Amino acid sequence: MAEKFDVIVVGAGPAGTSCAYTLAKAGVNVLLIERGEYPGSKNVMGGVLYRKTMEDIVPGFYKDAPVERPIVEQRFMMLDKESAVTFSYKGLEWGQEPYNNFTVLRAKFDQWFAEKAVQQGALLVNETVVLECITQDGRVVGVRTDRPDGDLYADVVVLADGVNSLLAKSLGFHKEFRPDEVALAVMEVLKLDRKIIEDRFSLEGDQGCTFEIFGDSTHGILGTAWLYTNKDSLNIGVGAMLSGLIKRKLKPYELLEYVKTHPILRPYIQGSEQQEYLAHLIPEGGYRSMPKVVGDGVIVVGDAAQLVNAIHREGSNMAMASGVLAAETILEAKEAGDYSAARLDKYRARLLDSFVGQDLKKYKDATHHFEKYPHYFEKYIPLMNRAAGELFTVDGTSKREKQRKIWQGIGTAGEKFKIAQDLFKAWRVMK
Repeated sequence: MAEKFDVIVVGAGPAGTSCAYTLAKAGVNVLLIERGEYPGSKNVMGGVLYRKTMEDIVPGFYKDAPVERPIVEQRFMMLDKESAVTFSYKGLEWGQEPYNNFTVLRAKFDQWFAEKAVQQGALLVNETVVLECITQDGRVVGVRTDRPDGDLYADVVVLADGVNSLLAKSLGFHKEFRPDEVALAVMEVLKLDRKIIEDRFSLEGDQGCTFEIFGDSTHGILGTAWLYTNKDSLNIGVGAMLSGLIKRKLKPYELLEYVKTHPILRPYIQGSEQQEYLAHLIPEGGYRSMPKVVGDGVIVVGDAAQLVNAIHREGSNMAMASGVLAAETILEAKEAGDYSAARLDKYRARLLDSFVGQDLKKYKDATHHFEKYPHYFEKYIPLMNRAAGELFTVDGTSKREKQRKIWQGIGTAGEKFKIAQDLFKAWRVMK
């Protein structure tokens, strides 16, 4: 007879493991399936893990987890070809318990988190590909894997199989995502001596720093670059909308090489040595791209449900929250003995009522707006940098004259009015 579980979770990323951990802790017989050699081997993330959601799942996790550095400074850089306007927040309180966020290496962290789920009673199976969901009379009752005699059955199957979830697609939950709904991110982990990192980024001890970089880093395409500090390495990467890369005929590794050699950024990584290179699709369609997330006997979580806040670069915390909400819904369904779509739809309602749904709804038009109007990055960031350069250059010109020159440099009255309109539109989609 084929093996039967209470719940099968497909994918041991943040969403899937959060779900499996919560279910196993409640005594549910749960199977966690990972296609990679180990959890984290197929994942890429810029490297920031927010504490709050993870803390709700595993209290005091940072005392045991393989986190790299607690972040005490977040810098935001508006980059042009030979200039940058940078602003930041540095809070020493972030370097003390309970902390705000951490840099992590997913290959380490995901393994640790999955092992925590195993300790609670989940069964983890690696190097196993789920080929399709098994359905009976329109209800998902299990999964078919690539292993011999690989049919496995469950009351509920949780799909945490990533951005381009083929399983959800095969169930008709979504169509192929468009190029303007996903970003392609590439990242390198660069080995660098710990003392050099701390001196170069003005850090003490385990303190960490993050850079979010906009503008020239993506050649005007909607996206960002990033530079994060680990204990003895740096994460440097760039992500851009797939539609923009296609339109510009750019390859992502070309963008990454450009970022690494940019004269403003190059000094930060000087002397480092490449350890890893990773590439991954990121769902950035947001609220309007969310697929169907529940069906009879099935729930969709994490990236597979398009749960990424591209504006604030949040994804792993949303994934974890969705995994917990899915687990809580399943526990109620188990108690009622009802795994129908109507019963499991409580997950969708909870998701939309949570910070995940609220934030996605708040920025529902932002990504598509900035994708449609690339001049925010191509024109306005260089304009701002030129104005800053003019203002701060001491050359015997009065400040009043400099202000007049900056104002004239913006353009005609019509061009100024167009900028004001664009800024108002940006405020509307971000408010």
